[in-house]
Amino acid sequence: MPASLIALLVGVAIGVGVTLMVLAALRARRRAEESAHPTVPSAVTAMLDALDDAAVITNSSGIVVATSPSSTWLGAVAGTRLDQEELRELMKEARETGLSESQTMRIRAGRLDREPRLVVARAAQIDPGFVAVFVRDISEQERVQQMRQDFIQNTSHELKTPVGAISLLAEALEMAADDPDQVRRFSGRVSAEADRLGQLTGRIMNLSRLQATGEVIDVSTIAVDEVVIRAVEAHQITAAGAEVELVTGGERGHHVRGDARVLVEALSNLVSNAVAYSPAGSRVGIGVRVEDGIVEIAVTDQGIGITEDDQKRIFERFYRADQARSRHTGGTGLGLSIVKHAIQRHGGEVRLWSREGHGSTFTICLPAVDTEESASGKRHAKRAAKLAAQRKEEKA
Repeated sequence: MPASLIALLVGVAIGVGVTLMVLAALRARRRAEESAHPTVPSAVTAMLDALDDAAVITNSSGIVVATSPSSTWLGAVAGTRLDQEELRELMKEARETGLSESQTMRIRAGRLDREPRLVVARAAQIDPGFVAVFVRDISEQERVQQMRQDFIQNTSHELKTPVGAISLLAEALEMAADDPDQVRRFSGRVSAEADRLGQLTGRIMNLSRLQATGEVIDVSTIAVDEVVIRAVEAHQITAAGAEVELVTGGERGHHVRGDARVLVEALSNLVSNAVAYSPAGSRVGIGVRVEDGIVEIAVTDQGIGITEDDQKRIFERFYRADQARSRHTGGTGLGLSIVKHAIQRHGGEVRLWSREGHGSTFTICLPAVDTEESASGKRHAKRAAKLAAQRKEEKA
């Protein structure tokens, strides 16, 4: 065999050998990199996309490598660590023990979040290189539960007050049976407490009815002017006695769909509150306008105003911004809650503007209708949907 051919074969063999060695080294390096930086299995990623709860997966170094679409409120970003130390500690425990760890805790959604949220968090090791944490926000459940407890406690307290007063007055009447003047005085007080008890139970029933019923039952086309007139007339005598002037104005001739009795009661509650909290010699204005197909009925007073903290809770059942004055004026703390639920049942909302020392404005917003539309109510439905969409955008 010629020497040149032998040299060629040796060269080819050496070249093949070197190539195989290089490929083996590259494969070993790739395996080492994959071992040091494992990737999340595609099945796990698909599962994250289907979750309603917030879910975050971190690697062995605690770096976020995958998140669910619902986890944006946590501020979790791939390539960084979780902001919440409580979650990091829970995941660390799961990584060290290899067991599922669950805990109810309060965390902040982000560094700028003012109020911590109540959450149930569960962490588990899903692979030697990964730990997942699942977070469910139960703040709203806590708020609703607290409202239920407050409602029961407040209802018991509010009913106990007039019932106790009537019981004491009955004893006083018995003791003063021989004194006609005392009998008349105590009888008047019994009557007043009985009226208050009747008003309270009536409002509790109205509120329960509004909350239990998802739709307005007695629906018709209603003239807004008539609603305003009836609400104002119901409080003319009270306003005159308090030296408060009721003034109406704005646009006329507009209509809405709904239950006339419920809408009159809702507006009457706002007028009643405005008169009760207005100083003598001031005015309460009731104005109407339409903007973008929405009827706005605004009740404005020149009273003491409402603090920012009270504004957050003013529509809650039994909540009173001024406890002493509310009781003095005969308030039950249910009026604004009734207004809120009544208007919501009509596809609308109630807005509030207030400043301490400058008064308040409560605005009822309802979808407008034309009188010739009363049969089909098609535009009413569209405007109700538009108003609902606007509310969602404002909340977002």
